[in-house]
Amino acid sequence: MSSIQSRIVRYGELRPCKTAFIDAHTPGSDQKENFTIVGGGVSESPDQHVHITDKIGFNIGAAGQPPKCRNSLHSHTTAEVFFVAKGRWRFFWGRYGTAGEFIAEEGDIFNIPTGIFRGFENVGQDYGMIMSILGGDDAGGGVTWAPQVIEDAQAHGLMLGNNGVLYDSKKGEELPHNVQPMPVLSEEELKAYPEVPVGDVIGHYVARYWDLMALSSKAPAAVIGENALIKDKPGFDVDFLSRGSAMTEMAKADRPVVLMPASGHWHIVIEDVEVTLSSGDTAVVMPGESYSAAPSMTGEAGLYRITATDDPAGATWTGA
Repeated sequence: MSSIQSRIVRYGELRPCKTAFIDAHTPGSDQKENFTIVGGGVSESPDQHVHITDKIGFNIGAAGQPPKCRNSLHSHTTAEVFFVAKGRWRFFWGRYGTAGEFIAEEGDIFNIPTGIFRGFENVGQDYGMIMSILGGDDAGGGVTWAPQVIEDAQAHGLMLGNNGVLYDSKKGEELPHNVQPMPVLSEEELKAYPEVPVGDVIGHYVARYWDLMALSSKAPAAVIGENALIKDKPGFDVDFLSRGSAMTEMAKADRPVVLMPASGHWHIVIEDVEVTLSSGDTAVVMPGESYSAAPSMTGEAGLYRITATDDPAGATWTGA
């Protein structure tokens, strides 16, 4: 188990990978940065830096993008949850990204259903950051790209092998002799990826920051879980704390817990380590450790708490 200090990562210390995915050279997507904070993530690049290597049952990451930069359409087999740390973001989904879309503001959270193509774009005025929670220690083993993403990437020098590794022809790299190109989904296979109506997504998979602030005025608001606002069992539960529901007394964690402020400044104590964290920062509490989390000054303050569960990482739970 790593030391407590090494399980605290501040926003300003995040180390980006600019070549994490197949669309890293594609115009419109070539300025995005990928961050892996806890676990291995889904990066296709050996250049990806992992800040905290402990396996806790899910991954924590982030995506940073300048205005008008987008992340290309892809699909996951386990949960992909985002909350906006900085900026204003457009999320879109469907085979060509036209099935639906919505705008997420700072603090809003989106549990994207598995098995649909999804993408996102910074539509704010400045560099933006969204924080991610990915189901499973291996984040589902990677992503599946919409066919046009792979085809566009090849035109700009990047090839994805069927081993899940990127090769850059601009650097003189070639596919190894025992590696084939990642196959493009056939039209028959694409029929398995639904075009989910926007009403189904907004109604079941999105929670808004100001609603969570209201709901957490006296007790933590259950955000993602079997009986939460967003009903799912992705291998972790998410709840939201604000000033009226802060943890002023120390409590012992019996499962891995990740603390991620959404607004304000939070005084976090883990055993005998004390830190003040704000939006974009991350702290991991391991089982058996005691911790507390409370606003460190007056004003607005919200925090997401992610707790590992025994539920296996997999497809979005529908109550069946």
